[in-house]
Amino acid sequence: HHNRLKTEAKEPIDGLHLNEPKKKCQIIAIYGKGGIGKSFTLANLSCMMAEQGKRVLLIGCDPKSDTTSLLFEGKACPTIIETSTKKKLSGEEVAIGDVCFKRNGVFAMELGGPEVGRGCGGRGIIHGFELLEKLGFHDWDFDYVLLDFLGDVVCGGFAAPLQHANYCLIVTANDFDSIFAMNRIVAAINAKAKNYKVRLGGVIANRSAELDQIEKFNQQTGLKTMAHFKNVDAIRRSRLKKCTIFEMDSSDEGVVECQNEYLALAQKMIDKVEPLEAEPLKDREIFDLLGFD
Repeated sequence: HHNRLKTEAKEPIDGLHLNEPKKKCQIIAIYGKGGIGKSFTLANLSCMMAEQGKRVLLIGCDPKSDTTSLLFEGKACPTIIETSTKKKLSGEEVAIGDVCFKRNGVFAMELGGPEVGRGCGGRGIIHGFELLEKLGFHDWDFDYVLLDFLGDVVCGGFAAPLQHANYCLIVTANDFDSIFAMNRIVAAINAKAKNYKVRLGGVIANRSAELDQIEKFNQQTGLKTMAHFKNVDAIRRSRLKKCTIFEMDSSDEGVVECQNEYLALAQKMIDKVEPLEAEPLKDREIFDLLGFD
């Protein structure tokens, strides 16, 4: 599939506002333990959805602003917070073309955050979403908006964008720490679901040869695995080359298998995600279930 991807230059985008009638946009948030591969997952998923003819916006909601770097050959988009601060100092307003860029058919932007050791990252995310609202976020002409979040932080600031989302996907590996983080995230989503439309969409198993621990947890909680990405070297190589898995040579070992799994995941997302009713376990119950092996 990667050969058919059209590559555009990193150019500012204008004219995102929609003429009536308004499309129904699906907003999908992704959470998971830090370093589990969320940004890699969403960069590839967004490319695959775009290739299926969908209009996709990928928003990086992590202060380290690395979500979009895979799309743009190692260089992340200028952040909304940084750009708006500069514009404010010169007395200008931020325009959509200042912060939204396109490549491989995917529109992309980064919220950004405070400098390391200064300010609150969660507050930065809330501020970023306030700026998105001013730019008319809810009126843009997209089929899907994908939100990529920092690690497994579930404080109010980082959980706030769940108020905008239709579904939340959780990325996990087949190990205790990742599943422990996933359990906390399920609890956070359930808390938001009491007052907002957000629902659990499913689990993406990443960097895992097996699924036994994940499936054991799923059976206890009511979660469901939507995709399984093994720990193949093709993924490591694509990160080193600063490109998506779809820009890799399909003759490389493991590449086609990985591409096909992303294609299947994109198709599931497009066909229809069934909301899951899941109940998190108590911390002690996870220890009893998964043990210390």
